[in-house]
Amino acid sequence: MHQVICSICNTEQEVAQVCCNCRVNMGEYFCNICKFYDDDTTKEQFHCNDCGICRVGGRDNYFHCQKCGSCYMVNLHDNHLCVENSMKTDCPICYEYLFDSVKSTRILNCGHTMHMDCFSQMTMQNQYRCPICCKAVLDMTAFWEVLDLDIDATSMPAEYQFEVSILCNDCNSKSIVQFHILGLKCRRCNSYNTRRIANQAIIRDTH
Repeated sequence: MHQVICSICNTEQEVAQVCCNCRVNMGEYFCNICKFYDDDTTKEQFHCNDCGICRVGGRDNYFHCQKCGSCYMVNLHDNHLCVENSMKTDCPICYEYLFDSVKSTRILNCGHTMHMDCFSQMTMQNQYRCPICCKAVLDMTAFWEVLDLDIDATSMPAEYQFEVSILCNDCNSKSIVQFHILGLKCRRCNSYNTRRIANQAIIRDTH
């Protein structure tokens, strides 16, 4: 955009905040780089040179992470796992492009990012794994302890007493564990966020 027309005096002119003819303010917020106008200054708009776009929320409340390639809230400074250009992708829940979204975002423990609202809705549906890498996004320790008790109290029939190979989504280690219908526990990190990786069961001779 190189030219604008003043809505008050209809003068066509170069892009600027103040009309060159009637001197009216054409936008309470104006960015000469983005050529962007906005009258709602409660958004606390600011331009980030590294992002190359205008953002909302107040310059003092955000910092730009060079590796992630985006602005984050200051409470995440030195307090998040960097994933290169992690914001230059779609939210894995709603598929809106994250980089220029005005919605609040959340960085998961694994470093992947989604909208804060999408994260809340996901956890309300009892979904605890990152949709991208399947690592747990919440502290599941208490839940795993309850599952331990349930498994201890539920014996499997003889025909299901065999071992299987699993891969842990949380620590990426492989284990050979006793099969149980309620869950397969990682031998390394004690997580039940696992999946079977072998097609055939490993039968142990009990005779």
